[in-house]
Amino acid sequence: RLIVTANAPIFGVDTNGRVNVWNQCAMRLVGYSSEEVMGHSLVQEFITEDYKAAVQTVLDQALQGAETENFEFPLITKNGVRIEVLLNATTRRDEQGNVIGVVGIGQDITARLAQEREYSKL
Repeated sequence: RLIVTANAPIFGVDTNGRVNVWNQCAMRLVGYSSEEVMGHSLVQEFITEDYKAAVQTVLDQALQGAETENFEFPLITKNGVRIEVLLNATTRRDEQGNVIGVVGIGQDITARLAQEREYSKL
């Protein structure tokens, strides 16, 4: 329940990179319902072409137990808008300690990055 209602976009993928967690905040941010993303490849279907390899590397590292903090990457919303996300990715394990996937907690940093670009023009 905490993941579902958290005030941050949270998603999870299984060991094959297929979405198996998609909370309400992720739905509001990206525009896809959980029904539209569950079971689909996160990298192949929702990541921009220029970041697919980098995001796949982050997921692969998390599946090996190496967590990633503050990874920035773009997502394309259902409406075709590019948003910038800051991600922390961590390994998901079952009760026996077996790796069962990756959970990512994100933050929309689109406005912050736009503001930083404006300041740099001054």
